Amino acid sequence: MNAIEVNGLRKIYPDFTLDNISFTLPAGTIMGLVGENGAGKSTTIKLIMDAIQPDSGFVSVFGKSNQTKEFTQMKQDIGVVLDEAYFPEVLSARDLNKVMQVTYSRWDQAVYKGYIQRFHLPEEKQIKDYSRGMKMKLAIAAALSHHPKLLILDEATSGLDPMVRDEILDVFNDFTRDETHSILLSSHIISDLEKICDYITFLHKGKLVLSEEKDVLLDSYTIVKLPYDEIQNLPEDAVVRRKKTGYGYDALILKDRVNGAFTQERITLEDIILFLAKEDA
Repeated sequence: MNAIEVNGLRKIYPDFTLDNISFTLPAGTIMGLVGENGAGKSTTIKLIMDAIQPDSGFVSVFGKSNQTKEFTQMKQDIGVVLDEAYFPEVLSARDLNKVMQVTYSRWDQAVYKGYIQRFHLPEEKQIKDYSRGMKMKLAIAAALSHHPKLLILDEATSGLDPMVRDEILDVFNDFTRDETHSILLSSHIISDLEKICDYITFLHKGKLVLSEEKDVLLDSYTIVKLPYDEIQNLPEDAVVRRKKTGYGYDALILKDRVNGAFTQERITLEDIILFLAKEDA
């Protein structure tokens, strides 16, 4: 069963349109939802969680439409972390434990305390006195402590230092060791997504550019650097994007459309995303 299926999702605002978004998150995998600020990542997550209504399209979670009564109960199986901690800041981590006990039927106090200790979070300090990194760790601890099957994370690692991000990514990897667990991770930090994701869905200006297995993307594309007068030597159907430089062109190409005569550069997921976000020079 797929954890999430999004089909033809559309949401129209006066100054922005999320247009015809479709992708599938298989159970047991991690999908990175990537795009610039304002690309539509947060809107997509709100639509999946039924926080806002679509103008058209369909979302199902674990095979059930998010417009049904069953989805309300299914939220017990979903852990959500937004880009800002949303707990009352006068609470402490200890207070939050008491609140969550009456919020989630499967709240596990032992699991929660385990994450509090793992993240070195002070139990008595008020949340308002936490750093941003501590607040995000607390939100992740709470999201994981009611035994969810799906995590939906909106910019959960943005603004954090590299050591804290690595620590959180390790937690996400541990979570998906259970093959019934899945993660949808929205981020503009592409290097984080390359480390842990199985699938990449790329939104740009409200439109879906691609949704593909990460390894397929990295195996399909490469970059070549050519002088101005040699760019025409590339097969036309091989060039996906190109950009003009001081000495010639850098071109994002499909590997299987060219022979070994062209020197190919090592490529990262960030290279691919940045090229696809630009128009041809």
